[in-house]
Amino acid sequence: MAAATAAAGGASGKAASGPLRLGIVGAARILPAHLRGLKALLDAGLDGIRVAALCARRLEDAVAFRRRGEGPPPRAPVSANPDDPLGAPHLWLSDVHPDTLPAAYDDWRRMLADDVVDAVLVLAPVGLHHRVALDALAAGKHVLIEKPLAVSVAAGRAIAAAAAGRGLVVGVAEVLRYAEATRAARWAVEAGLIGEPQLWVSGGIGNEWSPDRIVADTPWRHRKREAGGGGAIDVGVHLFHLVRHLVGPIAEVSAYVTTMEPERVRRDAAGAVVARVRNEVDDAFFANLRFAGGAIGTTFWSWAGRGEPVAFPGPALYGTAGCLKGDEVVRDDGLRGRAAELFARQAPPARRHALFPGGLRDPFALQLHEFARAIAEGRPMETSAEEGLIDLATAFAVLESATVNRPVAVAEVLDGRVAAYQAEIDAHHGLA
Repeated sequence: MAAATAAAGGASGKAASGPLRLGIVGAARILPAHLRGLKALLDAGLDGIRVAALCARRLEDAVAFRRRGEGPPPRAPVSANPDDPLGAPHLWLSDVHPDTLPAAYDDWRRMLADDVVDAVLVLAPVGLHHRVALDALAAGKHVLIEKPLAVSVAAGRAIAAAAAGRGLVVGVAEVLRYAEATRAARWAVEAGLIGEPQLWVSGGIGNEWSPDRIVADTPWRHRKREAGGGGAIDVGVHLFHLVRHLVGPIAEVSAYVTTMEPERVRRDAAGAVVARVRNEVDDAFFANLRFAGGAIGTTFWSWAGRGEPVAFPGPALYGTAGCLKGDEVVRDDGLRGRAAELFARQAPPARRHALFPGGLRDPFALQLHEFARAIAEGRPMETSAEEGLIDLATAFAVLESATVNRPVAVAEVLDGRVAAYQAEIDAHHGLA
């Protein structure tokens, strides 16, 4: 990247008690969802963050988010699903916090050298996560990284070690953890509503990217050295974070993966192919799980599949007293109800306030709020680098198991004893 900046406006200088100055690296498709969360945070009166700098490979992509009427026209959301964060509409920071106009950069290293930020939100492609994070940590900045933590477990270990060595906060933007349904399900399990967890099952075949669309209109997702893996990583870190959060540590994974579509395409409104990318990664996986606490489980996923999608009707967690079917608690004694409604009625007020400060429900807002609070209080985030590293190792255990054709312990992947699938990635990035 060539170094260049645009006028910083009110971004320079931060009083000791002022808002956290955040630098965003990457004008990614997920950026509007993060900005929507920041606006929700500020609208709720939780005024602790200002975006002080925006950095993108092309300067105009950063400028596009600075101020209404400035820069190129906004991109349309990449997803047509209103519940998908990739469907969030474009936002300008001048509409989010008009008192601070961020600097614009096309080189994160210049942004760090200019010392205009206290923390960095990494939205760059996955293959750059460890490079941006390590540079930010070396400059003394706290870091929040869009999931997955890194392109390989070795890269993730490097990030976690650097953060621990410098006493800085590194978190993963695993917004699923902050979703109301996840919060309520975790409370239901902790409260013993279904007893001791025994069995997990979840899965789905096909979605809006099926059968062969370029996922999220981002070709790098289909390149092994840039993405790490396909659905097993992109979707897997979300999935395994949720599963671990509700059931407990996953000890072992036994999996198969495949690439159903060797080429991914973009089509115009008439259906004509206008772009092609060779697909180097998995687009379907099936995994059996063994939990440290004795439970077992199975999960599967694909963003391929011709014809039409098939979806398991919500994840299911069975326990010794009942089950969670999607968002519903069903007990043997006849109790039945949505977990969120039971949480609202039965959870202590202090717990409800702690999980949803200011009445916030937007998971991106809650995640940004907790990032700022973790920095202020000198503690790890719920979705710390260590948690993100375990999610990543579990997801890579799917690919490693399929590569070595045997069950793989998550601990083997976490410490690098099993890394046959990742060897090419680590060699490319100088991590071997």
